[in-house]
Amino acid sequence: MLNNKSVLITGGTGSLGKALVKNILEKWPSVKRLVIFSRDEQKQFQMAQEYSFSNYPQVRFFIGDVRDKERLMRAFQGIDYVIHAAAMKHVHIAEYNPSECVKTNVGGAENVIYAALQTGVQNVVALSTDKACAPINLYGATKLTSDKLFVAANNIRGKNNIKFSVVRYGNVMGSNGSVIPFFLNKRAEGVLPITSEAMTRFNISLQGGVDMVLHALETAWGGEIFIPKIPSYRITDVAEAIGPECEHKVIGIRAGEKIHEEMITSSDSFFTYDLGKYFVIIPQTPIWDVAQYSAEFGATIVPEGFCYNSGTNTEWETVASLRTLIAEHVDSTFKA
Repeated sequence: MLNNKSVLITGGTGSLGKALVKNILEKWPSVKRLVIFSRDEQKQFQMAQEYSFSNYPQVRFFIGDVRDKERLMRAFQGIDYVIHAAAMKHVHIAEYNPSECVKTNVGGAENVIYAALQTGVQNVVALSTDKACAPINLYGATKLTSDKLFVAANNIRGKNNIKFSVVRYGNVMGSNGSVIPFFLNKRAEGVLPITSEAMTRFNISLQGGVDMVLHALETAWGGEIFIPKIPSYRITDVAEAIGPECEHKVIGIRAGEKIHEEMITSSDSFFTYDLGKYFVIIPQTPIWDVAQYSAEFGATIVPEGFCYNSGTNTEWETVASLRTLIAEHVDSTFKA
């Protein structure tokens, strides 16, 4: 799929960006160009030590901010596929700095869409979050807006042969700023701060996130929101898995946090289809034939009123499975 193609990843020095780079180079060694676009000079410098030009001449590092439309247009020249992973994502920081979050997550999305339409990009996949579903915090609201922008971008593409789609998933195990590495660092202090004993979250591995992005790149018709079928975990089980000897201190939820997360609401059920490994929310005004799409992918519409909630999920991680996953995906030296 990507051999002899040029790919650009915004936010390419983040956890998922780095995992995407590794996977793309392994699966498509003849990729023409792989551009890491981000604003963090230090992270690019560090990543370039691993992907030196002498060993990986197809990899390029491009300093830039998605807030800068002109810089994006320069970076998108000759690019076939764009994976938009750049975002301001910490809930409590976004609550304290709302205008900065809007500039990056909403303005940045608009700029990516504009630059892609102007430069002949063929396919754009934007990363979303479970917090964009029925949002109660600013981060979620900006990502919902971003999702809407990317879905609607298919309606203004004109004669451009371009597709825009979205992938939405829950907490990525071991990603920067997530709870598992936070607890791993905190357990040396003997206290793990728990926001609420009732709290649950969806859980996906970095590889699972990568696989879904690549699935969207390969199969999207334009306007879909792809959602994985993944397990949930209880925050108390994460604490028990990491620090059974620690004090588990309840500190209360932070600004903008939910007890449970959703990825599909009952209102979405009228447009949600089961693809087997994934769910997909199709656009309310698709530019393609829904019956043909269903036949192509064996998609079946979910029951009316269906919702996908981390608290009512049917699949759960246990303390034991979490320990195995942490050792496999986060810290190979981990021992509870």
